Parts: sequence; structure tokens; C-alpha cells
Amino acid sequence: MELFILKADNSDEINNISEELSEHKFKKIQEEEHFILMKKKRYGNYYVHILFLLIGLFFIYWALIVNVVYFSYSYLWASPHVLITSEIKSNEGEDLEFNTMDEVLEKSNKLF
Repeated sequence: MELFILKADNSDEINNISEELSEHKFKKIQEEEHFILMKKKRYGNYYVHILFLLIGLFFIYWALIVNVVYFSYSYLWASPHVLITSEIKSNEGEDLEFNTMDEVLEKSNKLF
């Protein structure tokens, strides 16, 4: 799970960033007064799924299990998460490292 952190100055800016990410297929997971957590679901590369499906159907059935494992990995662990917050320090008092919107969109649209 990749976690990206975007900085916002106030709650209106948090909502604006959230709406922009919603246009790019991010869904809200959790929302509170000072932050919004969003996730974009990944299912894996369709060409890889088709390849493993064809190999599994015509040659080696183990490829179907590999396909299910690849899908599970993509869905559960490779899906990017975005935290939009107005806070600048973590609970431990350390400064947060923020990402840019371009960086978030670029990495969330990668195939692998």
C-alpha cells in the first residue's frame, strides 16, 4: 500500500482536492474534520490477466492460481492511498513529507 500525503490549508481546500481526485477514480475511505483518506482500486494489468487466463485454460492450470494471486496483490497491496490533511506534524511531532498532485496522479496510473 502506497500512502501519499497532500497538504491543504483549510477544509475548503481539502474538499477541492478530494473532488479533483474523485474525478480520477479515487474513493473516500474515511473523512474527518481535518483530513480525508482516499483510495484508488487497482485490479492489475488486463493484458497480464488475459495471458495467464489463456495459459491456464490451454496449457497449465497453475497459471490460473498465479492470476488470482496477481489480482489479490494488485487489489489489496498495490492500490495507492492518499491522505489529504491540513496538519503539518505527525502524532509523534515529526514534520510530514508532502507529495504533489502531479506525483500522486502519475504514480497512481502506472501499470505495474
